[in-house]
Amino acid sequence: MPLSPRRLRSRRLWPRWNTVPEDARVLGVARTLTSATRLMDVLRLLPPEDGIRVSVTVNPGSVFGDGLADYFDALGATVLSWREATRQRFDLAVACAVHPSMRRLDAPLMVMPHGAGYNRLVTESTGDPSAPAGLSRRELTRWGRVVPAAIGVSHDEQIARLARTCPEAVPVAHLIGDYCFDRIAQSVPRRDLYRASLGVGHGRRLVVINSTWSEHSLLGRHPDLPLKLVSALPADEYAVAIVLHPNVWARHSRYGVRRLLGTAMDAGLLVLPPEEGWRAALIASDWVVGDHGSTTFYSAALDRVVLLAATGLDELDPASPTAALSRAAPRLDPEGDLLDQLLTAAERHHPERQQGPTDSQLAARGEAGRRHREVMYRFLARRHIRPPATPPDPDPVPEPRPERHLGPTAYDVTGEVLPDDSVALRRWPAVRPGCEEPRGLVDEESRGFLAVTDEETSGYKRSSAAVVARTVTDAELAPVDWLRGRIPDAHAGHDVAVAALADDRCLLLLRTGEVLLEAHAPRSFGHPAARLDPLLLGSAVAVWLHEKRTAEELSAGLLLRTGVRCVRVTFTAPP
Repeated sequence: MPLSPRRLRSRRLWPRWNTVPEDARVLGVARTLTSATRLMDVLRLLPPEDGIRVSVTVNPGSVFGDGLADYFDALGATVLSWREATRQRFDLAVACAVHPSMRRLDAPLMVMPHGAGYNRLVTESTGDPSAPAGLSRRELTRWGRVVPAAIGVSHDEQIARLARTCPEAVPVAHLIGDYCFDRIAQSVPRRDLYRASLGVGHGRRLVVINSTWSEHSLLGRHPDLPLKLVSALPADEYAVAIVLHPNVWARHSRYGVRRLLGTAMDAGLLVLPPEEGWRAALIASDWVVGDHGSTTFYSAALDRVVLLAATGLDELDPASPTAALSRAAPRLDPEGDLLDQLLTAAERHHPERQQGPTDSQLAARGEAGRRHREVMYRFLARRHIRPPATPPDPDPVPEPRPERHLGPTAYDVTGEVLPDDSVALRRWPAVRPGCEEPRGLVDEESRGFLAVTDEETSGYKRSSAAVVARTVTDAELAPVDWLRGRIPDAHAGHDVAVAALADDRCLLLLRTGEVLLEAHAPRSFGHPAARLDPLLLGSAVAVWLHEKRTAEELSAGLLLRTGVRCVRVTFTAPP
């Protein structure tokens, strides 16, 4: 007689089928991607060698719950349906978001925040306009009984607020710290590695935009700010990345988010996926432009220069440290000079202004892993499982893997020849205006001249550019033939055309006298030759010629400056 599906499930739990011992069963419970990623942080503190079997389930009902099962499947986790989870017995259930329906689980329930403490007022969930989500009586009790067996807090001040909103839950509250932040702090020595993964090198500085969800968020208030920032900062000196709360992705879909940010991504914006990468981006950052989300709070705790484009005070518990930070942090005016505001904020940055609120929310730093374990292992003691003698060493956070487009194919360029005969350049992405009419850039005024790569598809930009460059080296058309097609005679085409020959060599054709030159970035002091950006090189030569310098003078070479980076270029007649 065949076994029923239920008997088959129970047979899988029989010890005789196990290769390694599984003496205790722990269930991870997630409602949203935010809580799921935090949950996986916590569950890594339960090593399988201790005989602990870990499964996960999705607690249904959240409007931000789409895609959770796929997330767990991609991790290779053992996923139970909610129906299966409520029909089995576990030694412990762990959740990083609380909901009254979790009372249906046959397990002691441990809950903890899925961000930096408990801060947001969500009356739809709490039924109490003064209680932050996670600390309300509606969420924590059922028929007068406290549902969680343990409530984790990251600071004692949250227990004081819990005493006001749900005093009967105070006896099960435990100070466990913030393991997510401990992992961030432990990973700070990998800053250079993370910056390299984001393509931030050669003296460039990184601005991270962070937006939580809701109409009060940065993106809700200023949806065009990512495009404004990436267009306002010189591309060779600054990089811009954006971190969006997972609820934004869940509510508006990945397709919708990519559509919203598409033009900014064309201009070079890096987009961190919702699952991971945001922590590494914070470590790699120099500035964080954010709002009242936990990511901004963690940035302040890392002593990054933080500016707020939205405060979110309308939906924060006024007594929370996040509200205190929102009141104290400097503001960013999206309509003002963005670069000047960033530089001014860096000059006026005082860490103590940020450390006060963050110290009031992030206690027991460096001890969170041990404290989490101590609380969880109390529920496993009846299985004779004891916590490891050695405190856990937080794993470093993974390298970021941002989504990016090809990058800018057109730049607005300014430059000057300095007294030492070097050429200093600055360039900004020339964002696609959406049509072929010459409407200019995002700021509606051109700063200098236009330089484009051969990948640029706008007919207007291609025809009006002073400089054009081919960046691929293995092209169908020979370099000389391609160059002559860009500058057919002395009265038409571009001022300078450049074709890449290798990473450190380019071929140039100048409209003035149709001069053909080969450029090379030579080795120096035993170091390999610098990479020679053909569009940057062509722009430098265009500035040189514009200031009434001659092509013959280039035979002495050229020093090209962008930000703190310098590249020495020599010119010779091609063979």
